[in-house]
Amino acid sequence: MENLQLHKTLLTVGETALSRLDVLLICISLLALVAFVALISLWRGQVRKFREDEAVRQAERQRAHMAEMQLMEMMQTQNELAGRMAAMQEASGNAQAALSRQMDERLANVTGRVSQSLAETTKNTQESLGKLQERLAVIDTAQGNITSLAANVVDLQNILNNKQARGAFGQSRMEAIVQDGLPLGTFDFQTTLSNGNRPDCTIKMPNDAPSLVIDAKFPLEAWSTFHEATDEAIKKAAAKQFRNDMEVHIKAISEKYLIAGETQETAFLFVPSESIFADIHERFGAIVQRAHKARIVIVSPSLLLLSVQVIQALLKDARMREQAHLIQAEVGKFANDLRLLDDRVRKLQSHFGMTAKDVDQILISTEKLSRHGQRIQAMEFGNAAVEAVAASKGIEGSKAEASEDERGKPFLRAIEGGE
Repeated sequence: MENLQLHKTLLTVGETALSRLDVLLICISLLALVAFVALISLWRGQVRKFREDEAVRQAERQRAHMAEMQLMEMMQTQNELAGRMAAMQEASGNAQAALSRQMDERLANVTGRVSQSLAETTKNTQESLGKLQERLAVIDTAQGNITSLAANVVDLQNILNNKQARGAFGQSRMEAIVQDGLPLGTFDFQTTLSNGNRPDCTIKMPNDAPSLVIDAKFPLEAWSTFHEATDEAIKKAAAKQFRNDMEVHIKAISEKYLIAGETQETAFLFVPSESIFADIHERFGAIVQRAHKARIVIVSPSLLLLSVQVIQALLKDARMREQAHLIQAEVGKFANDLRLLDDRVRKLQSHFGMTAKDVDQILISTEKLSRHGQRIQAMEFGNAAVEAVAASKGIEGSKAEASEDERGKPFLRAIEGGE
């Protein structure tokens, strides 16, 4: 009964009559076809996905392989750098040891010289202190003498009032000044000239020049009368007498002691008191002019001392000229030693300059190695490391991604871009 219903014509398409069974079979065929098409589509999708995943895995394997190769190259480079650094450290150690030895030698030489200089300075200081003590002792003695002289000022006035005592006083003061200022053998007292006259003192001038004559017989009687007089008439008479006595004495010195070729063209008239010398120049200018015309120089104790010091300098200069060849030889030795010292100092300066240059080069190399080490320590293989390195080097993200897509070397591309 059911078979009859299945074979019963359900519809007619053209001339073909389709039963329910045919329609059912057609529907089943269509469903099977649809299912087959769906299975094929699903299979193709799975195959496409598998291929895409395989391509991704292949790319990742290639990237990992390339990174491994780069890591091996970097490790090899690091080993080479380590070897070079060890060689540089050894060379630096050798250079530092040589520099230390050289510095020790230089310091030893400098220390020896400084010690020698200190010893010489100490010796000179001790000698100077000894001389200073001697001079202080002389000053103490002189102070005692000044005290004694202050107590005997009244006796000095008495001496000046006595003509013979006054002459002896002037002679002694003049002799003391000459003896204190000039070495022995350069002066004579009471020596006889070729004309038979005997000056109080003759000083031998350098270079065989004529001797200088000093007379210490100053006419003090009229000046004492003039100075002590209270009456104007007596004062004028004493002044006239003093001028006459001075003119006569100046003429006598000029005639007796100025001998051509034997004595200087100028002679000294010694005045034993500074106050008398000042009073003569203040009140008796004509006498001073008369003495100048006669080539007689009136000198006080201080002026005589200054003249003696000038003569002493001339004698010293003459002795130095006599020993000029010895001085020149010593100066030549000193100049040679100074040149040697300058050469040694310049060599030491050049050694210091070369050492400083080598140290700067070593510091530059160590700085480069330190930068390479920091780059190696910061190396990673993810996108985060790429972005971090790109950001630290100023590289934009698009450039870093393009570098990663092109070569698969994100980290090295970022470093190369930074450099």
